[in-house]
Amino acid sequence: MSPPDLGARTLARAFLEQTLSAEGNALMLEHATREEVVGGLASAGRAVREDAAALPDGAPSPDPAPKEPEVVTGPQIAEAPDLETLAALVASCARCTLHESRKNPVFGEGAANARVVCVGEAPGAREDETGRPFVGRAGGLLDRLLLSIGLPRTSVYICNVLKSRPPRNRDPLPEEVAACSPYLLRQLALIEPEVIIAFGAFAARTLLETKSALGRLRGTVHRYSGYPVVATYHPAALLRNPGWIRPTWEDLQIVRRMLDGAGDREARIG
Repeated sequence: MSPPDLGARTLARAFLEQTLSAEGNALMLEHATREEVVGGLASAGRAVREDAAALPDGAPSPDPAPKEPEVVTGPQIAEAPDLETLAALVASCARCTLHESRKNPVFGEGAANARVVCVGEAPGAREDETGRPFVGRAGGLLDRLLLSIGLPRTSVYICNVLKSRPPRNRDPLPEEVAACSPYLLRQLALIEPEVIIAFGAFAARTLLETKSALGRLRGTVHRYSGYPVVATYHPAALLRNPGWIRPTWEDLQIVRRMLDGAGDREARIG
């Protein structure tokens, strides 16, 4: 995978700086769409091929005719040979009751050999409708944040701890997390990322098995099942609190330094 050219990274950083300078301007954030980023990169001369309506490589399309739910076993999950097989298990899964109310499972999408895996908490209403993670306004802001450190959306893998939407976007229950965690573990084992970005307090606490506040988890490198983890704010929270965008960008600099070859200690803030 070739790194993005300097022009693309410079433009992406400029997009983010516009956001940073407009803290509190909710209208500007509302129009910070993924299409603007893609159009800007294309106009800068970088060949960008991204169809916002299409799923990136490695992401299964939502099944228009869902299979009958079944209790998928731990060994079935652990032995899934690829992401496509694992996604099929999720599509027919009844390990918890969330399959009863979901419209579509949200397995995840992105590059099957991604260096970075982005993990959120659970699908929201738009994700449940489309079967895709991190769409809408929060997804557009996520794209811009990733581009600011030279990572187009199609170069990373994006998923959630839960693969089904909790009713009314309530917090996931412990039994739901326990039921879905084996899928996340298998996704990571198949992708073998260099670093995980945990977006949001719940995702960070779940992965790190802690009750610590996100403010205490930020700024350093943790471990989940052997993988380095950087915790930061969820894009949806940034839309409500634009003042958190700059700290989030600082967290992402840890990821960039790790990808550029710095060890965990050197990558930490400060």
